[in-house]
Amino acid sequence: MADLQYHIRCKRGDVGGAALLPGDPGRCEAIARLFERPRLVASNREYTTYTGELDGRAISVCSTGIGSPSTAIALEELSAIGVSTFIRVGTTGSIQKEVRFGDLVVATGAVRDEGTTPAYVPLAYPAVADHELVHAMLAAGRKAGRRVHAGIVRSHDALYADLHASEQPRYRELEPAFEMWHRSRVACNDMETSTIFTLCALRGLRGGSILTVVNEPGETGIDPKRVGALDLTPMFEVAIAAIRQLQPDA
Repeated sequence: MADLQYHIRCKRGDVGGAALLPGDPGRCEAIARLFERPRLVASNREYTTYTGELDGRAISVCSTGIGSPSTAIALEELSAIGVSTFIRVGTTGSIQKEVRFGDLVVATGAVRDEGTTPAYVPLAYPAVADHELVHAMLAAGRKAGRRVHAGIVRSHDALYADLHASEQPRYRELEPAFEMWHRSRVACNDMETSTIFTLCALRGLRGGSILTVVNEPGETGIDPKRVGALDLTPMFEVAIAAIRQLQPDA
C-alpha cells in the first residue's frame, strides 16, 4: 500500500489518533495491556506498535528506540498515517536534588541539546509542550498521589559523557555545562523530548512528555537492578489519563 510506512511498517487505519512513545520496545506490551482490546500491529527494527481502544477511540503505543534520530522517524511516519497526539513515556536522569528516584517529571519545554532538530529549524526555535497535555498530566499525577514535577528537560545525544563527566579527565570540560543546567533550573536529562516537541510544533500536532526518574545528581551509573524493580505503570497511567481528558477530535 502507498501509505505503508517504511520503518514502523504501519499504514493508515493501523493506529489511533493518539500514541504513547516509549523508547524501549520491551515496554510496549505492558502499556498495551492498559488499553481495551490491544493487538500487535507491527514490529520492525526498534519500532514495536500496538493499537487498542480507550473509551471507544483507537489509541496506540510505538517504541522509538534510543535518541532523537529514531524518534524523529517514528513521529514523522506515525503522523503521516493519522496520529496527531504524541506523549513520550520514558526514563530520565535528574539534575536537581529535589527531583528524586521514582518521581515523575512532566516536561513543559526542552533544551535542544541534540543533533536532530537543527536539521529542521534553527536552535532559536523553542521546544515547548502542548499546554493542555501538560495540565492534564499534572492533574492526573497529583490525583493519583504521585510525586510529580513540572519543568524543563534537557535532551542530548551523549548519555555516558554526562555520567562520567566527574571521573574521567577527558570529560571534565563538560562539567561547567552540566552545572549551568543545574543553575538554570533544568529538571532532568533525556534523549528524545526536544525532538517530539519541536516536530509536533512544526507539524501542528500535540506533543507531551512524562518521565520517571532513574538516576539522581552525583550518581555515575545506572543500577540495572534498582531500575528493573521500579514500576513504570504509574507513568503510563498518567499519560493515558491525560489522553482521556482531550476532546474526542483532538
